[in-house]
Amino acid sequence: MRSSHVIAGAALLLASAGLAGTSPQSPAPAAQSISGNVEHGRYLVENVAMCVECHSPRDRQGNIIESRKFDGAPVPVRPPWPNDWALIAPRNKGLPGYDDAQALRLLTEGAIGRDGRQLRPPMPRFHMTPQDAADVIAFMRSLS
Repeated sequence: MRSSHVIAGAALLLASAGLAGTSPQSPAPAAQSISGNVEHGRYLVENVAMCVECHSPRDRQGNIIESRKFDGAPVPVRPPWPNDWALIAPRNKGLPGYDDAQALRLLTEGAIGRDGRQLRPPMPRFHMTPQDAADVIAFMRSLS
């Protein structure tokens, strides 16, 4: 139970970080060639951003099902107050539905979705460097 409180607290902290300065009307960056380091992307995804915590299904004991990492899942935590919290974290293995420019915007401009709108909490408002974002994109695309 304590670990779910820690995860919820971390998600809330990350979700509230960087809200200033984001605009749902920001245009996507111009199409460009994304070249990233898959291993550095793996490190960022698995040890910094912790994407696996929300985007992976769990067994009855609450353990992530290794063979289904990043397949999408119900969000494992909820805040105790009324909110617009996302109930499902979508599949992000391979970044389906996102071209490289949209994925880059999502990771560098604070969780701006494909449609130009802010994604709902607990999705963190990432403000990665373009290279870190390219590394994450390279890793996530390598999973498909």
